[in-house]
Amino acid sequence: MQLAGPGVFGPPKDPEEAVRVLQAAVEAGINHIDTSDFYGPHVTNQLIRKALHPYPDDLCIVTKVSARRDEKGNWLPAMSPAELTQAVEDNLRHLGLEVLEVVNLRSMLSPHGPGGGVRWRRHSPPCWN
Repeated sequence: MQLAGPGVFGPPKDPEEAVRVLQAAVEAGINHIDTSDFYGPHVTNQLIRKALHPYPDDLCIVTKVSARRDEKGNWLPAMSPAELTQAVEDNLRHLGLEVLEVVNLRSMLSPHGPGGGVRWRRHSPPCWN
């Protein structure tokens, strides 16, 4: 489902309806939400937080990083270590979380080579059990 406005930019026509849809989805048993702070930007994560925080124990929120939006909604790469770190921190803040169990790297070309110069650590998050 798309929570942000047209082109995944700006707020939806009816933010309260988006909140109700999220709540109904979780009540129906959905336990995996794939989001990103660059949707909107920030809109989807703020709606998710408003609708579902405090989050159910079995809810797995997955996000992605490596892009940003300009004031017109254009997609821009954000692959430097500082930009990736900021994106994770923005996701945490807007979702109201201390930890993200899964962060995906959106595939965009990086001026820093594969992986954007970031060190990765692999583990199985609890939500995959």
